[in-house]
Amino acid sequence: MSRQSDVILPGATLGILGGGQLGRMFTAAAQRMGYKVIVYAPEQESPAGDIANLHLRAPYDDVGCLVGFASSVDVITLEFENIPVNTLKVLSQRVPVRPGPRVLEVSQQRIIEKSTLQQAGFSVTPFVAIEKDDDFRIAIESLGLPLVIKTVQFGYDGKGQKTVRSTEDLSSVRQSLGNGLLIAEKMIDFQAEVSILVARNPRGETAVYPLVENVHSHHILDVSRCPVSTDLQQVQQQAKTIACGVADHLGLEGLLCIEFFVADGQLMINEIAPRPHNSGHWTIEGCATSQFEQQVRAVCNLPLGCTDLVAPCAMVNLLGDLWGDGVPKWELPLTQPRTYLHLYGKSEAKPGRKMGHITALDESAEVAVERLRNIRNAMAGN
Repeated sequence: MSRQSDVILPGATLGILGGGQLGRMFTAAAQRMGYKVIVYAPEQESPAGDIANLHLRAPYDDVGCLVGFASSVDVITLEFENIPVNTLKVLSQRVPVRPGPRVLEVSQQRIIEKSTLQQAGFSVTPFVAIEKDDDFRIAIESLGLPLVIKTVQFGYDGKGQKTVRSTEDLSSVRQSLGNGLLIAEKMIDFQAEVSILVARNPRGETAVYPLVENVHSHHILDVSRCPVSTDLQQVQQQAKTIACGVADHLGLEGLLCIEFFVADGQLMINEIAPRPHNSGHWTIEGCATSQFEQQVRAVCNLPLGCTDLVAPCAMVNLLGDLWGDGVPKWELPLTQPRTYLHLYGKSEAKPGRKMGHITALDESAEVAVERLRNIRNAMAGN
């Protein structure tokens, strides 16, 4: 049944849970389109709260504040998934929340995520749930060594995980990851890591972005490029089909990123995130519709935007390490043609902390990657 009557037009007020850089870029896109934005985040200072029309500072489990937040906005979305599911349940009784509690419940717990996708017929990284210590032995027998042990929630950028290469490594897993529920995943000998963004609005329309090739450094995304290398282009249609299938299966309303391993020419889902994604930042300049505008369109039930590639492009992350002993040389990216600097407004640069990114458009993605790496290497503060 069509839900076109649920369209939320410019001039309305959008609410967003979370105050990080993803929320900041969503807020900028929404305001450009004529919306007001209220950020709900407990931090006193936040990248999104700095530019929003209003920043409500309250815990995610404060029911009174949540009710007040819901009464002030026309729709609510999120910019990260580590939010209590009950928060969305409280809010969704009063105002549309997109994506809803079910999508969050699936995506924020790794065992539920992989089980749900596997049962729906999608290929996922082989895994074993670790409830008790005897399950470590079962995992090794089932998955072999090496394997990766992870917490089931709250892990990102390599946090909350440990690689096990021998049975001796098991002795330190509990010390590192705690005594709670864990997941063991087979370590995949992959050809590449790729990701794809899909948007779906309440009326059931979907829009899929081109496949992106990613390179990580110390478990943190370092470089994304689009289009992917020639030897990966044969999995592009497969990725788009999977993305639409996952979005429909979950009843997604909003934006979803799916991260894959490519192994033996096949795609294997590593994880999903129901929000804009670091590997999609290139879309701001490199695509006809940025991932952030697309999130606005999807949660407001507007027609979805064109996802065509404007030009071959790439993105590099700027981590706090770049500051070194001084301010980075900002003039270097600013003097380059079709090169775009994005800083997130964070007050303190720390090693491993995402402070910004640079995007470049060029004759090919390979040239863009090389140029961005050279710029970033020369930018280091000293």
